[in-house]
Amino acid sequence: MGIGKNMTRVDAYEKVTGGAKYVADLEPQGLLVAKVVHSTIANGVVKSFDLEEALKVPGVVKIVTCFDVPDYQFPTPGHPWSVETAHQDIADRKLLNTRVRIYGDDIAAVVAEDEIAASRAVRLIKVEYEVYDPLLTVEQSMAEGAPVLHEEKPGNIIAHTSFQLGDVTYEEAKASEEDLIEVEGNYETQSVQHCHIETPISYAYMEKGRLVVTTSTQIPHIVRRVIGQALGIPWGDIRVIKPYIGGGFGNKQDVLYEPLNAFLCTQVGGRGVKLEISREETLACTRVRHAIQFNTKALVRKDGTLVARTFKAYSNQGGYASHGHAIVANAANEFKQIYHDEKALESDSYTVYTNIATGGAMRGYGIPQAAFAAECLAEDMAAALHMDPLEFRLKNCMKPGYTDPHTNVRCNTYGLRDCMEKGRKAIQWDEKRKAYENQTGPIRRGVGMAIFCYKTGVYPISLETASCRMVLNQDGSIQLQMGATEIGQGADTVFTQMAAEVTGITEDRVHVLSTQDTDITPFDTGAYASRQTYVSGKAVKKTGELLKEKILEYASYMLKQEVETMDIADNMIVSRENGDALLSMEELATTAFYSLDRSVHITAEATSHCKENTFATGACFAEVEVDMPLGKVKVLNIVNVHDSGVLINPKLAEAQVHGGMSMGLGYGLSEQLLFDPKTGRALNDNLLDYKLPTAMDTPDLKVEFVELEDPTGPFGNKALGEPPAIPVAPALRNAVLDATGVAVNSLPLDPQKLVAHFKNAGLI
Repeated sequence: MGIGKNMTRVDAYEKVTGGAKYVADLEPQGLLVAKVVHSTIANGVVKSFDLEEALKVPGVVKIVTCFDVPDYQFPTPGHPWSVETAHQDIADRKLLNTRVRIYGDDIAAVVAEDEIAASRAVRLIKVEYEVYDPLLTVEQSMAEGAPVLHEEKPGNIIAHTSFQLGDVTYEEAKASEEDLIEVEGNYETQSVQHCHIETPISYAYMEKGRLVVTTSTQIPHIVRRVIGQALGIPWGDIRVIKPYIGGGFGNKQDVLYEPLNAFLCTQVGGRGVKLEISREETLACTRVRHAIQFNTKALVRKDGTLVARTFKAYSNQGGYASHGHAIVANAANEFKQIYHDEKALESDSYTVYTNIATGGAMRGYGIPQAAFAAECLAEDMAAALHMDPLEFRLKNCMKPGYTDPHTNVRCNTYGLRDCMEKGRKAIQWDEKRKAYENQTGPIRRGVGMAIFCYKTGVYPISLETASCRMVLNQDGSIQLQMGATEIGQGADTVFTQMAAEVTGITEDRVHVLSTQDTDITPFDTGAYASRQTYVSGKAVKKTGELLKEKILEYASYMLKQEVETMDIADNMIVSRENGDALLSMEELATTAFYSLDRSVHITAEATSHCKENTFATGACFAEVEVDMPLGKVKVLNIVNVHDSGVLINPKLAEAQVHGGMSMGLGYGLSEQLLFDPKTGRALNDNLLDYKLPTAMDTPDLKVEFVELEDPTGPFGNKALGEPPAIPVAPALRNAVLDATGVAVNSLPLDPQKLVAHFKNAGLI
């Protein structure tokens, strides 16, 4: 009934007409306004404040400094909580920081009657610092004698992990055969920001002795827990409400300013306090995608067989742990999984504190960075062999039935080769590779590709749990409540379709609640890692089956028939044998509520603990035109092909891929958050200087799917939210290589960088 068709989004009308209520639309009257005071150094210690002039500003109610906050350190990532100490996140944040670790660190806050007064007071606060040289790169931070940014992590290394696959080492594999070709590649990805439409915003007030925080977040239940940890109060004393939010992409899968806002509320007697940060603060002071440096080597036979590889990665974490080592560990897994090494793989990964903006979760969670390294190396191996890059990948890519040796995650269905073949035809790979050989002149064309795999579900690394509640209304419709959050990706629509599919109640009679409220919403860890359709979808299915069972039990009472003889279809109790209508859902529901003989309020709630995983796979193919004197890359044609299992809603799926491809284009061609090497200050913390692609920069985006039913998905589905952003940047890099013969090993492929490379190659 509901799966596999193009249902209109349940929130479409409200959003396009402006009726949808976001945090700013729900603000009660009389809120105080908070503004954060940010440090003007990147590394050092706050010694003192001069608040005298700021306190004289009319309307200022309270100024709180880093010397006034509770001495609790707390974690911020949106990870499920673990009772196992070894799995708990690094608690290295305070509400306000005396030890400054990034330019723009939160060191004080002003609460005032209005925004003007708060802003004026912030500008008048004087700060005395003890200043240290900023450490902006992993090399600087890991150098002997470098200042320690967090005393619990001497050497500034958050974590270092390594593993080896195969019975021999890389060097032993190298010595075991003659005529092996060795390819070495050093690749680098940059810091980029999420650039969601709605900046982080929340307001907090006290009600009946409890804190109520309304916030734009992906993770309301985790926000509640972290506020409790930050303030040192019971989690049950906190209520978090999440209405519609204007995007997040992982930035709001971190707990950002909600704990500080909650604390400020307690400092003004429980009055409501609003804390909304600017676009500039969002870019420089929230979270970014980790910049990672990769050093790789590979051994390959002349027939194209991949024999062995080494992988060394250095992840620039910035000032605070956030999601920490999980990002580069995930990158190492991608490098391991996407290609088969016949003899050996050696992996070594570091996550390092520095003084740039803190790295956190961002769409793909380390896989876009790893795909750039893996796919550049694959392309460079193919070039060294004078072998078609597509044929090289078909020969060496992840095999059917692959099972990860560390996590036991299995490739249950296998569409990767089909994705490559489908993309091959869509882009006219063979014809264009031949047509673009031996080009001359300043403007040249090329085609490139990249592949990826993405793990769906994060068990056993974290607890994957989700709950759902369904309530039968008096008119035979149902209320659907999910702790999993709608953040613009269409989750509520998909959940509605799932509920309809399981219960037999049509989509128009399923009323999903888009607002999550930790007081009444069933628990879910939130929106991240493409988990909702796969993980939370299992809870929808389980709850729907339970609700249907209860409805049919009541129908059995009313109709005096055995449950096994009946079913639900199109809002009717029907005969399982011939489909004849027996009773309307409306009549059943009304009777269940108001029967003098047997009144039953029919509800269902279930929790799903997901212990299954699988891989989503796919490929991107790109055709580009490179104007070498201008350093300009024009994308002529681009197509993503995805194996994401059964599509719940094909149009929504296509829209998801379009969004991810757009993000990948920016990552590949123009976006980079830049920092002053002397001060650590973000140089382009605004949407004029930060080069986000516009509609004018975006080509026609083409999408193809390979639909294979995955046995572990609740409806045969698997991840799709993250994957579209993964392969685009390396596909573009490889297309530029095909066009020009020049390998550019760092992102973005911006004009300045390309011109420098083309000059070095003697092409201009």
